[in-house]
Amino acid sequence: MLDKADSSWRPILSAGLAALDAAHPAYFADLMRDDYLPTEGRLFAAFAQPLDAVRYVLVGEGPYPRPESATGFCFMDGAVQSLWSESGLSKPVNRATSLRNFMKMLLVADGQLDIARTSGDAMAHIALKARAIGSPYIQTREDLQGKLTEQGFLLLNATLVFRSHVPPLKEAKAWLPFLQTVLAGLADHAEANGKMPPTLVLWGKIAEQLKALPANERFPKAVSEHPYNLSFIGNAAMQELFGKMNLLQKNNPTR
Repeated sequence: MLDKADSSWRPILSAGLAALDAAHPAYFADLMRDDYLPTEGRLFAAFAQPLDAVRYVLVGEGPYPRPESATGFCFMDGAVQSLWSESGLSKPVNRATSLRNFMKMLLVADGQLDIARTSGDAMAHIALKARAIGSPYIQTREDLQGKLTEQGFLLLNATLVFRSHVPPLKEAKAWLPFLQTVLAGLADHAEANGKMPPTLVLWGKIAEQLKALPANERFPKAVSEHPYNLSFIGNAAMQELFGKMNLLQKNNPTR
């Protein structure tokens, strides 16, 4: 599974797995006997982002609870292809509630959408522009993931696995030793190269567990509710963070 991670991460990930195993010796044996997501060896897919490229660590809760949706990247729903439909966002985007609210937040931040009107005719009008020939808007979920990668995002979940019979909060607690090692390794790497550590972007209560880790104090942070909450669309801190990146545009130099 580590083959899907960039080679720059291997020592840190190996140390993180050892830390988890020391804290919970039976965890991996139990996991290998169980059904869990993501499938296809994508447990560490998020670490395909090279260590040197990480500027932000976006931490969600856990994998989507559907095999086709769980990609190993936080809130990147593998079932989503096209972002747009004739009436607004595509049906798969609307099903992926977090992705839907994230896109609407981006549109509000860009001044394309009024926070008081984020559905119906307002979205249809934007979709018409987005789907037009020569549109400046990105078209697919893969495009959006690529834009986030270009901005230096490590798209990580607070728990790397989903099991239907294990509460997400309990699963996430088991991964805390691993995440402590990952964050400490990130901070050490940045400081060794004379840089500030990346910004931690924590979404939701499960992600906020990372604030209890010793390594947490070494990072600047941006914290919000999870995007599955409608209030996320109007979150001013998230609009400020992501708005300048123009993630929905094909060519988006940072303003």
